Amino acid sequence: MANNHSAVVELGIGAPTRADVVAVARDGARVVLASDAVAAMEHSRSVIDALASDPQPHYGVSTGFGALASKHIPFERRAQLQRSLVRSHAASSGPEVERAVVRATMLLRLSTLATGRTGARPVVAETYVALLNAGITPIVGEYGSLGCSGDLAPLAHCALALLGEGMVRDADGELMEASAALSAAGIPPIELREKEGLALINGTDGMLGMLVMAIHDLHALVTTADLAAALSVEGLQGTDAVFAADLQALRPHPGQRDSAANMRAVLDGSPMVSRPEGFTRVQDAYSLRCAPQVHGAVRDTIAHATLVAERELASAIDNPVVTLDDRLESNGNFHGAPLGYVLDFLAIAVADLASMSERRTDRFLDVARNHGLNAFLADDPGVDSGHMIAQYTQAGIVSELKRLAVPASVDSIPSSAMQEDHVSMGWSAARKLRRAIDGLGRVIAIELLTSARAMDLRSPIQPGPVGSAVRARLRTRVEGPATDRYLAPEIAAAHDMVLDGSLLAAAASVISTAGGELR
Repeated sequence: MANNHSAVVELGIGAPTRADVVAVARDGARVVLASDAVAAMEHSRSVIDALASDPQPHYGVSTGFGALASKHIPFERRAQLQRSLVRSHAASSGPEVERAVVRATMLLRLSTLATGRTGARPVVAETYVALLNAGITPIVGEYGSLGCSGDLAPLAHCALALLGEGMVRDADGELMEASAALSAAGIPPIELREKEGLALINGTDGMLGMLVMAIHDLHALVTTADLAAALSVEGLQGTDAVFAADLQALRPHPGQRDSAANMRAVLDGSPMVSRPEGFTRVQDAYSLRCAPQVHGAVRDTIAHATLVAERELASAIDNPVVTLDDRLESNGNFHGAPLGYVLDFLAIAVADLASMSERRTDRFLDVARNHGLNAFLADDPGVDSGHMIAQYTQAGIVSELKRLAVPASVDSIPSSAMQEDHVSMGWSAARKLRRAIDGLGRVIAIELLTSARAMDLRSPIQPGPVGSAVRARLRTRVEGPATDRYLAPEIAAAHDMVLDGSLLAAAASVISTAGGELR
């Protein structure tokens, strides 16, 4: 794990930013609690302490949980109640969830604690801070959350580590018992009091963390898809006339406007999109001509998901919750529907973006549609297969993305003896979106690899300044056309450059020199 200890994220009673979440989850930024958060937590804890001695039952303070909410718990057994809650709910199974996802989940639960609406003591939040800063990451299995009553099982595994129980990985990624990791880091395990076990597990933090990271990744990937589409137009000797600003303004979707602007900037000054005398093709196929419309719809979907994420980041999710006028009230704010819907919506958009990319790649390989290039872009078709199977790889990924686009949020399985009779499945929606985004990056990488090869095969005609710069950057890792080579490492190299942003940076550098920018 990268540890950027120079970066510090301060958590107060206000919302963390999306950049804060990414910095802590992926870059190891340190976390501190602001004084206003500590004061808010101390105040709300006084509310819980007052209710603890009240003979009237209060959910989460002096009662059981879920379908057992009607059972009164005597004072001397309430610490056991909170421990038992965490232990019993740490029931996940399956492959280990990625470190960045767990750290994002921890940060967002900590953020809600810092609002002072949960009634947890400051020491609970301070121990969470200590775990994050020490790089101690609880082991969480992929299965266990229904996305209602919060991401219960994932958050319970995180809470268990605060007690010095369960399994974790240390800052070096070594698997060990939580008790040993906390001892090595000098962190005392906590003893939970009334309400605190519930406060630690009752939130939408896992699905929100994955949504925030998905938004971060998709902003870069949709712009890279604009770049890839433009280079495909170039390599297929299409036209850039359809991307003109006045044509796009006739349908004023902001995402479409931005994608078209990117494609115009990439294609500016390219000899490959000029029209030689005698040219008879008046318009390109939809996968080229309609790229701004599809890519733009993806951008607008991301914008909607961002709005939902920002609202959720500003939320205090717990049940019951300490209100601003010091009441302890049950509520349904833990339901993950708002997140589940947009996570599924993004998976649909990702699948369609990848599908269009694959269609452009396929055009390069077919002599009936590639306008003068060798079959499959092979050096010697028949002896060589060129990029034939690279497109198979794309097609296999796209087919998987279509399956992943089936919404998880339309499903619901009743639980807790029918007390929790409608659930969001938002965690499942988030997990499949992560897989979809991984596939999208690979599909775009193959399109870029293919369009660069096509440009080389058009010689002596050369691409424009941006296309030349991107191709040159790619050629630092992948050789130009020749007889067939081991193709998987070349796909992997292109994928690496999509993820690290170096191909996008090569394009942006040329465009900025000309006074423009990628959006």
